[in-house]
Amino acid sequence: MSMQENSDVIERIHALETAQATQAATAAGAQATTAATQAGAAAATVAAQAGTLATMVAGAAGFIVGIFLGLAIAKY
Repeated sequence: MSMQENSDVIERIHALETAQATQAATAAGAQATTAATQAGAAAATVAAQAGTLATMVAGAAGFIVGIFLGLAIAKY
């Protein structure tokens, strides 16, 4: 094997190492993006459920107060 062939083989090996490192970094980035997306979706779901529950509780409290207020007004 000549010096030129040896140099070409070393360059090709280096290119393969670079490609493998790039592929590994891309896969890690994709996994991180997926995890962040899932966490964001879970947080949004929890927030929506909490907001719905708070709205229902406030509405129920207003309804009950309205009933007693209506009964108090009806007596007069």
